[in-house]
Order: sequence, then structure tokens, then C-alpha cells
Amino acid sequence: MERCILNRTPRAAITIVAIVTAIVVIRISTQPDVYSVDSPFRQVMGTFARVSAVSGSEKTAQLCVDAAFDELTGVDDMMSDYKADSELSEVNNNAFGEPVKVSGALMEVLLAAVEYSRQTGGAFDVTVGPVVDLWRQAGKDSQKPTDEQLAAAKAKVGYENLILDSQSLTVRFRVEGMRLDLGGIAKGYAIDRAAEAMRANGALGGMIDVGGDIQCFGITPEPETRENWVIGLQDPGSDTGLLVKLKLTDTAVATSGDYRRFVLIGDDRFSHIINPQTSIAAGKLSSVTIIAPTAMQADALATAVSVMGHEKGMELIESLPDAEAILIRTAAKGEFLTTSGAQRYIQP
Repeated sequence: MERCILNRTPRAAITIVAIVTAIVVIRISTQPDVYSVDSPFRQVMGTFARVSAVSGSEKTAQLCVDAAFDELTGVDDMMSDYKADSELSEVNNNAFGEPVKVSGALMEVLLAAVEYSRQTGGAFDVTVGPVVDLWRQAGKDSQKPTDEQLAAAKAKVGYENLILDSQSLTVRFRVEGMRLDLGGIAKGYAIDRAAEAMRANGALGGMIDVGGDIQCFGITPEPETRENWVIGLQDPGSDTGLLVKLKLTDTAVATSGDYRRFVLIGDDRFSHIINPQTSIAAGKLSSVTIIAPTAMQADALATAVSVMGHEKGMELIESLPDAEAILIRTAAKGEFLTTSGAQRYIQP
């Protein structure tokens, strides 16, 4: 584990895009031998998304951008618990009474979710829906949930009670009132699907940014930095400052934190990330950034480490091949921790 102190000297002049998210994308100019198309920000999956595509023609690059958004929108329509007609909502409404038939895509995500739950000892758990719903309502009512309400919601949580049949593609709940919340994994899955669609349509390189979760692949538009996309990681203590810059190739990065999304009750601020084992908000870390081969893995692990805290979280990431972490503890101003291999991604 390495400890770094943030240098707060003035930054060099750089272009910063997507400052509303936890991670910002730094772009400069275009290579003469390739074409790049950058989409405007679009609202999808409850946040803002932006796609950049690099290809041998402008038409192909635009086709890749459109294909990426088609995938993002499709996953949102399928896996959003805010949409009454989504596949996920059908599961939440009916899976206790009888097995519910689902698509191969949703089954793929749920099987991965169960595996991440096992891997993290339950720190990541998509059955946390009842507790998430309780805290959402608490924010609307400006009233903290009672111990009795928390206990009742917690009794409906537990990935062991999620029964998946990958052969028949059915989902069933053992406990009445269970609800799935894919907020910690669906976004990453959608980004991976978008990257696959871009490659299939001829992209030589690309970047998909959905609310600060990012996948980069292939070449960039810049001859000087053709092999590395440069991503700025935002300092949670500043609206505009960067903590570090990351250089990524065929890699995903996801950030979870309590400084952008939270529930405010009176003068108290509660993270939107819920500990499934305690039913209360995670509060040990201000920011967790995970670098991993896929956006789905980075997304799920960022949520899990936010719950686990820096000691157990760092131990978990150090044990995983190809995964690295950059953590900022809530009480540590300007100080961040990295796993042993994270430094190779940090641009001096």
C-alpha cells in the first residue's frame, strides 16, 4: 500500500470535460490520419453520458457513437428500477410468487453480481433494494429511518436468497419483499456492451463515460498520445481540481463516493452507498476509484470497497489480478492511498 500527499500547486493549462462527474476526460486535438466524433452529453441511466469514437472515417465514427448509445439506452430500459415496465421491475414485482423468465443479458448481470457478492463477503449485494428504497424515502421525508424500519428492511436483504436458474433463465426470491437494485453494476455492464458495439461497427478506439464510469480502448485521436487515453480523477475536496491524471489503454475505471450523491436529512449527509450488512450508509471513504479490465468489474468493486473501508478494501483489491485502487479516506484531506500496482496508471 502506498500513501501519497496531493500536491496542491497550480495545474498546467489543460482541457477538462465532464467536470460534473467523478472522473473527467482530458482531450486535445485530432490526428490527421483518423477521424474522431465526440457526442454531446446525453442523459441516460439516471446520469450524463458522453461517447468518443475514433475511426478511419467520420461516418463510421458517428455510427459507432450511435451504436454505443443504443446499448446504453437498451440496458437502461432493461435494468432500471425506476422504470415500471423494465425487465428488472417485473422481477422485483413478481419473483417471490413464482420464477420470472428473464433475458440472457439480465441473467448474465445477476450471475456476475452473485459472484461479486461472494468475492466481497456480501459488501456488494444487489438484493439491497429494500434498504435503498427506505433511505430514498427518508431523504424525501427529511426523517432518518428508525431502528425498527432498518431492521425490517435488512431482513429482506441477502444474495443467498436470490435463486438463479441459468438453464431456464428464471429468477426467484426466497423472501417476500426482496428487491434488486443494480445501481452498482448495471452501468458498468452497459459501458462494456457499448464498447463491444463500437468495436463491432469499426471503431479503432473509443471512450465511453457514463456518470464518471469510463471504458477506454484502442487508439486516441492524438499522435503524441496514441496509445493512452488520459483521464483526470477529480479531487473530492474541490469542484474543479484534479487529484491525479490516469493514462489508460483497453481499461476501465469507476469511482464511487459520497461527495456527489448523498441523502441530506437535517444537517446530516448520508452516502447513497448502503452497507447491505448494517443497512446504514457507508461513510469511511470519500472516494474509491477502481481500475480494472472491465467496467462491470470496476463498478461493482468500487461499490464494495466503499462499504468495506480502506483496510479490507485494499486487501481485497491487492488479491485480485489486474485490479487496482485509489482511495481517499473521509478524514484525510488531500491524502490518498493506492494499491501496489496503481502507480503505473498515474501520469507524472
